[in-house]
Amino acid sequence: GEEHYNCISALHKSMRGSDENASLYWLARMLEGGEDPLYVARRLVRFASEDIGLADPLALTQAVAAYQGCHFIGMPECEVILAQCVVYFARAPKSIEVYRAYGNVKECLRTHMGPLPPVPLHLRNAPTRLMKNLGYGKGYKYNPMYKEPVEQDYLPEELKGTDFFKEQKT
Repeated sequence: GEEHYNCISALHKSMRGSDENASLYWLARMLEGGEDPLYVARRLVRFASEDIGLADPLALTQAVAAYQGCHFIGMPECEVILAQCVVYFARAPKSIEVYRAYGNVKECLRTHMGPLPPVPLHLRNAPTRLMKNLGYGKGYKYNPMYKEPVEQDYLPEELKGTDFFKEQKT
């Protein structure tokens, strides 16, 4: 029932708050109460990107490994795998930078009036002669061929200068 959602919320908020003791408590309460360990593991995968993100890119690897470990051995042996992951996450630095930036991109797409801007010609693939004749791929600078970063636009003209990492959702 509702307690299922209350407990997973408490686990998330305890990890987000860097409280390793509370995190372990809520994990154990769920597992000892019969919760599916794969449900918890799936939620940890989401948490790794949503709450830890680029502050510790290895968090996602930890979460996926925990999910796989739980899938391989099941309960009760996988409880220690989940416990390790939960404590790792509680101790990990947190960042919602990517989560917020992606939200800003979604908001941009949802509120755009009219058709979405076309992909700039220089970014389009040109596998046929017709596409090449239409200018697909023309002027594209293949970055690995340059020693220095190249000046090149990657967003449509209408979005030039947009920085989704700095924009705030309203």
